[in-house]
Amino acid sequence: MNYAKTALLLAAMTGLFLAVGFLIGGEAGALMALVLAGGMNLFAWWNSGRMILSRHGAREIDRRTAPELWDMTAGLARNAGLPMPKLYVMENEQPNAFATGRGPEDAVVAVTTGLVRSLSREELAGVIAHELAHVKNRDTLIMTIAATLGGAISFLAQFGLFFGGGRERGPLGLVGVLLAALLAPLAAMLIQMTVSRTREYAADRAGAQICGNPLWLASALNRIAGGGRRRVMESAERDPSSAHMFIVNPLAGRGMDNLFSTHPATENRVAALEALARESGASPAPTRERPLSAGPAAPWGGDPWHAEARAEEPARRAKTRVPSSGRRPSRRRGPWA
Repeated sequence: MNYAKTALLLAAMTGLFLAVGFLIGGEAGALMALVLAGGMNLFAWWNSGRMILSRHGAREIDRRTAPELWDMTAGLARNAGLPMPKLYVMENEQPNAFATGRGPEDAVVAVTTGLVRSLSREELAGVIAHELAHVKNRDTLIMTIAATLGGAISFLAQFGLFFGGGRERGPLGLVGVLLAALLAPLAAMLIQMTVSRTREYAADRAGAQICGNPLWLASALNRIAGGGRRRVMESAERDPSSAHMFIVNPLAGRGMDNLFSTHPATENRVAALEALARESGASPAPTRERPLSAGPAAPWGGDPWHAEARAEEPARRAKTRVPSSGRRPSRRRGPWA
């Protein structure tokens, strides 16, 4: 089903390229846009993941630099029946995360430093599990392609606004160019509607099953939504076409659950998770406890990433492994015991 959605998305974006090109340069512009669309489709299929990570300044981390986060993700990936994804970190105080990649074999999970610093272990496990659910459901391909092509359409429209518009080019002259420029935000809305918000509910439910407790993710969503309102993610504001990829909308002032929102309202998602918790008899939501690490600050400001800065690391790492799917976590001490 997701491959069919991807094909429809590529067709829709190709049509938008043609429309913008025609309004800017007539038939010649439409032909150039068709060539550009074909190239962008191929590029998006193979390279969109790396491009999105680059836009948000994400850097790859490994088990040596982030042992606790690495071990947690590895355990959750085993629970989900997935290979270990690559891990990336974004230097941003807004708590947020997204997943990308064409499928489970080349999946990437990216988190902000603000996410790791502000969430408890249980809450962080819920977020990672949600992103792994996107990977398992193969949402990441269509999400990443949508972000890449949406940005390309915006660029083409802006290019036409500055370098097009002569009556000898587009059939409507300057009016056509202005219409093309207005198509860019329309394309962004199309992306938001195409990448259905129902996938967030599905990933919430699957993520709750992966981590073992729906209330962990519910608590994390509340904390992330509050942090997002207080902290601006400049990379997302510059590239709003990628907003739908994050677990919570990273854009300031766009949290409404309306027709053109990229995400369902956080309150609705939390209510659904709480209902799921009641059905499954899950233990209460985690209390606000120490984040993943509270040791001395590392050289680049991310204390959860540098084990060498803490002499007590071996003992802590032994306590931060998520159990495999065959073990049931203790309700008294949680899965970190």
